[in-house]
Amino acid sequence: MKFLFDDDSFSYEALRAAGFASYAGADLGEVISTANRIPEGDEAAWVREWEATARRVHAIANSSASAGRRVSAREALLRASNYYRTAEFYLRDDPAHDPKAQELSRLSRETFAQAAELMDTPVRSVAIPYEDTTLPGYLFLADDSGAPRPTIIFNSGFDSTLEEAYFALAAGALARGYHVLAFDGPGQGAVIREQGLPFRPDWEAVITPVVDFALTLPEVDAARISLYGYSLGGYLTSRAAAFEHRVQALILNDGLFDYHAAHTRIMPPFLAEWIAAGRDEEANNVAGLIMAVNTTTRWAMRNGVWTFGAASPADYIRRTAAYTLADVITGIQCPTLVLDAENDLFFKGEAPRVYEALTCKKDLITGTEAEGAGEHCHAGAMLLTHQRIFDWLDALTA
Repeated sequence: MKFLFDDDSFSYEALRAAGFASYAGADLGEVISTANRIPEGDEAAWVREWEATARRVHAIANSSASAGRRVSAREALLRASNYYRTAEFYLRDDPAHDPKAQELSRLSRETFAQAAELMDTPVRSVAIPYEDTTLPGYLFLADDSGAPRPTIIFNSGFDSTLEEAYFALAAGALARGYHVLAFDGPGQGAVIREQGLPFRPDWEAVITPVVDFALTLPEVDAARISLYGYSLGGYLTSRAAAFEHRVQALILNDGLFDYHAAHTRIMPPFLAEWIAAGRDEEANNVAGLIMAVNTTTRWAMRNGVWTFGAASPADYIRRTAAYTLADVITGIQCPTLVLDAENDLFFKGEAPRVYEALTCKKDLITGTEAEGAGEHCHAGAMLLTHQRIFDWLDALTA
């Protein structure tokens, strides 16, 4: 499903940004106007024009806040946060040291934090103990009663951020009486940007401390904790749930069985063989040629090298081999909802593999192009996807 661009990556990222309009994270006219100023495949223009839109909307927020217009300020801050995130997306040459990437990421976090202070339901910033540091998070509360409620732990993916959790899940959850605990883990959001911690395949080492923390919160009903994996989070949460049995339900948006296979099945076979054999110089030269002409591959390789702590694209691909459910999936005991996307740009075919291998109570829902829900993580179909997720979860937690 093309949206505003022919370039697959630009099309998807524009749809992703626009899809958050369901929860005040975008205005369709702003998205279209911004896209119209960006030539096809021009990453520099993408950064420039999305930043311009973000700063214009940010100025509206500041003006509204100064005038005491709380709702207008909150809505503009939410849009600005999403647009700053979108502007930063393709800055992957050296994001750890790129001043522009750092600035846009910081502004996305800051505008969301300001919006959170203006929300109608309580939002609490939290620091979750993890090894010798802490993971930043938000506790989104459905009300201020302090009563224990069913709670969903939101686990983001390869490039999603803590702030994105509000649009991707929390807003829909709050409207239905669920609390949400969202966090950035290693390789994600502020953790990779400020602490330099890369992804790790044994994600139970991340989720168990998060569950430990959740159980200290009086608002969390310990008997009704669910785990939600977004994008690469579909693998991460599945891996964790195979070992962490205090969660009562698992939701995968989308299911991911083997992250390595998701990469290698779309490569020329000889390239995958060279990477496996350690012929990195040759493999990186070929990868560079592909990256020069394909936006999706270029971005993914650069983001992977950074967030996995890899030395090169070949090294990154090799590291993904540890990210498989092959030897652990039968350890998942809780009811599991696997979401699939008909036109998944990144993980096509992976969700059915997860569903078939699960031995617990399970359900599979496929989002289709005909209903506007066929893209990765069902971008552009937030309301339909949330209806399906929460109808399923309501039936379990009733």
